[in-house]
Amino acid sequence: MSHAPANDGHDPESLSRQGLKQSRIITKVLTPAVRLWLRSLLEQVEDLQINIQAGDRLLLTGHIPKVSLSARRAVYQGLYVRQIQLVAETIRINLGQVLKGKPLRLLEPVPVTGELLVEEVDLNASLQGTLLPNGLTEFSIALLKAGGCQNPTELLQNRQITWDKIAIDSGEIKLSGTVTDSGKQNAISRIAIHTGVELASCHELRFISPQIEVDLDLNFPSLDTFQLDLGPEVDLQELLLSPGQLFCRGGILVRTD
Repeated sequence: MSHAPANDGHDPESLSRQGLKQSRIITKVLTPAVRLWLRSLLEQVEDLQINIQAGDRLLLTGHIPKVSLSARRAVYQGLYVRQIQLVAETIRINLGQVLKGKPLRLLEPVPVTGELLVEEVDLNASLQGTLLPNGLTEFSIALLKAGGCQNPTELLQNRQITWDKIAIDSGEIKLSGTVTDSGKQNAISRIAIHTGVELASCHELRFISPQIEVDLDLNFPSLDTFQLDLGPEVDLQELLLSPGQLFCRGGILVRTD
């Protein structure tokens, strides 16, 4: 007499259901952990959407092949962004610690690609922070040096630049602010930069016919172009400046430190 094998819960269909159930449990834990981690990095965000794509076995080892996210009106370290869509791939995280309630942490650098839309009003709001104003001041120093100024850092040593306006037009950008000279009883003068902008390579920006006007007892010569290297971790594919808007598409390698 033949007997049907007992169903001990280890048939392929049962194992598949168990694996799927386990994967869903991990995903249910992981998704809010990723959302919490992102919100901890952002000062403000609206409509944050996260989609984690990973197989059962990879998830259990802390490997996530792909995570996509989108958000509106995000603020990161004082930088305002209107819309952002990102895809991160080949991610390794401390899953074991996350399942125990610990914060999510990246274990390896992560390549991230996406699209970014920033409006003129966002850039002007970002002037209230520190990252963008400091970046603009460093750009001014590099531009002065390219124009023949020997020691632009020393030139600005006792002077404070306060940026107050950014204007975006088709293919060009205008910056303006004030320079306060502490060595002359806080005397205030204006500074203005007007330049065209385009991609020179995937990690370089080309500034076309840059002009800088500043009362620092120097004559800034006419420059045809000035190139700025953003570093090997940047991979820009498209940069579009239209009236009141800046659109960027490309990638960056996110470090763990």
